[in-house]
Amino acid sequence: MQIWVDADSVPLIAKDLIIKTAERTQTKAIFVANQPIKLRKSPLLVMTVVPSGFDKADDYIVEQIQPGDLAITSDIPLANDILDKGGMVLTTRGVVYDKNNIKQKLNMRDFMDTMRGTGVLELQEMSGQKPYGDRDKKAFADGLNKLVR
Repeated sequence: MQIWVDADSVPLIAKDLIIKTAERTQTKAIFVANQPIKLRKSPLLVMTVVPSGFDKADDYIVEQIQPGDLAITSDIPLANDILDKGGMVLTTRGVVYDKNNIKQKLNMRDFMDTMRGTGVLELQEMSGQKPYGDRDKKAFADGLNKLVR
């Protein structure tokens, strides 16, 4: 197993938990983003910088992931593609996406995109993502510990 991290949007707290888990379990963690992020020197930690552009990091992860690998992302279409390739998906808020729940999440995302695109939802009616808190950190740590052994 390898851990693939959609690193463009991973909170610092989650990044630190991924690094600690990778080192504790001797599991390689590959951080993928279109700009470098600082990682400590370790053969288990890899920073892969992809060209700038829409979904370049996502495309790279999907190309590289193998069945049984774990991806850390909150990107629902990316999660769906990873599941199609036999990978596992954990969000930084501790939600595990699988074949039983991803289609519902994908449908809701597409529905909300349509609502925004048609102007049915005004910008002020859309709720942003709530701050990353202690509950999220614990849920993520618990999920990571269950999936990476």
